[in-house]
Amino acid sequence: MDLSELQPRSAAADDARWRRAQLARRTLGISPASLMLAYADWLVHFLIAPDKHELLARKAVRKAQRLAEYAARAQTGDCPPCIEPLAQDRRFSAPAWSGWPYNVIHQGFLLYQQWIHGFTTGVRGVSQHHEEVTTFVARQLLDMVAPSNFVATNPEVTVRALETGGTNFLLGWMNFLADWERLAAGKPPVGTEAFAVGERVAVTPGKVVFRNRLIELLQYEPTTARVHPEPVLVVPAWIMKYYILDLSPHNSLVKYLVDRGHTVFAISWKNPTRAERDLGMDDYLRLGLLDAIDAVSAIAPGARLHAAGYCIGGTLLAIGAAALARDGDERLATLTLLTAQTDFTEPGELALFIDESQVTYLEDMMWERGYLDMGQMAGAFQLLRSNDLVWSRMVREYLLGERAPMSDLMAWNADGTRMPYRMHSQYLRSLYLRNDLAEGGFEVGGRPVALTDVRAPIFCVGTERDHVAPWRSVYKLHLLTDAEITFVLASGGHNTGVVSEPGGQKGSYRRAQRDYDGKYVDPDAYLATAARHEGSWWPAWQGWLAAHSGAQVAPPAMGAPDAGLRPLGPAPGTYVLER
Repeated sequence: MDLSELQPRSAAADDARWRRAQLARRTLGISPASLMLAYADWLVHFLIAPDKHELLARKAVRKAQRLAEYAARAQTGDCPPCIEPLAQDRRFSAPAWSGWPYNVIHQGFLLYQQWIHGFTTGVRGVSQHHEEVTTFVARQLLDMVAPSNFVATNPEVTVRALETGGTNFLLGWMNFLADWERLAAGKPPVGTEAFAVGERVAVTPGKVVFRNRLIELLQYEPTTARVHPEPVLVVPAWIMKYYILDLSPHNSLVKYLVDRGHTVFAISWKNPTRAERDLGMDDYLRLGLLDAIDAVSAIAPGARLHAAGYCIGGTLLAIGAAALARDGDERLATLTLLTAQTDFTEPGELALFIDESQVTYLEDMMWERGYLDMGQMAGAFQLLRSNDLVWSRMVREYLLGERAPMSDLMAWNADGTRMPYRMHSQYLRSLYLRNDLAEGGFEVGGRPVALTDVRAPIFCVGTERDHVAPWRSVYKLHLLTDAEITFVLASGGHNTGVVSEPGGQKGSYRRAQRDYDGKYVDPDAYLATAARHEGSWWPAWQGWLAAHSGAQVAPPAMGAPDAGLRPLGPAPGTYVLER
């Protein structure tokens, strides 16, 4: 990032940024220029592609014929659908959708949706990014008018209204009013109060043993007489509260490790305000990761660390590990990267919101506030899965009158954080736009770092349905380092694939290892050859940590008063409670 962006500017320039920031609020942070550039690129190339026009016309006729034939057959009895929804589309899965005329309605919508996808894709000359943006916007517009969203065309709503005498609409209206009141007041969703931090979630016993302006370091109390000598340092993402890894006792990854003889430390990030606007990536590395490593080393002197990073916390860990390796610091025994990207050339649908126009727009909005509001980031993630997170939820809660029971993971998801202006701008520009870490241009201490310097064994986890860090993007780590890599592909998404405790919801994972300096295996070959296992991947990881650990010893003390690390209070600390 150009540091001049952070310096005082002229009154005219500041006024222009303020005006753009006001516009950004009205457009929910989405750059109109970015959308217009994408649409113009697509439209111009589409208009000069008569072959595409002809192809679409032929497809429209064929689809109309298929729908007419299906409608004729469907009136006389059961018949197979003429088109199946995508695997993740569950809007029309209820039996009521198979009855006349709703079967024809939803089949017509799916055919039209398929035709629109062909309309926005495959136009020669359109850049890939602009095609993806155009297709995404078209999909959002179609999702808004899906027949499942309206009373007259949704048989589930009709049946529920007949069964309840219309009570479902009254309940839905009450749900809407409650949600609107909480949104206007800045309150979390209904039911989150049942999952108070430190009372119902984040309850693994421990102490805050270190605090600076950016982190609190939590040390968890041992539950076994002896422990592995190498402590585990957990580096969560700062775009989320750390306790996703310490939810309820039954699905706490922290508790799982502690109960199996590991000394566990976790970073709890401060929720930044306007006062932290100028904290940058170097601050998150120095005040966050490196200060935490120094503190753990003081509490367990002479012991090497197992460091585990989640999401952007894993990216920061990879950067820090490369810097330590470059400087000859060998305190890291192993690295674990959980759904963490190190190469950002294929970051998935999140890249729809990241180009020069969009980043500049976000910078102006953050410049005014000093941070990116938690609601802005949550909104972007919801758009990526609008079927599940927006429209299907609205149908269930406002038309059917149902409330999905709140869970610990849902409550955590509503407990958002903010992003400092400087850090988030540097993060987007350096990693997403320029891909500096993979390209050898990311600097720590004024010198570039390279993942090729990392020699510690790596345990890397991707998840099959990850829309934040697609597993094929995570897998690119194999191209950036020669270290031993154990790659696990777990079922589930970015969060549910990680919070996958033994005995919980049925899951599975694939696992394969590439030895140090081993040959590259591409993702498709990995899928074809990696052994598949049923259940949680947690035991496999814990066994891997134990195999890279020494003989068990007595647990270290809580903190290190002689080194100035006196316990400051009980876990989960104070930073996690900041709103």
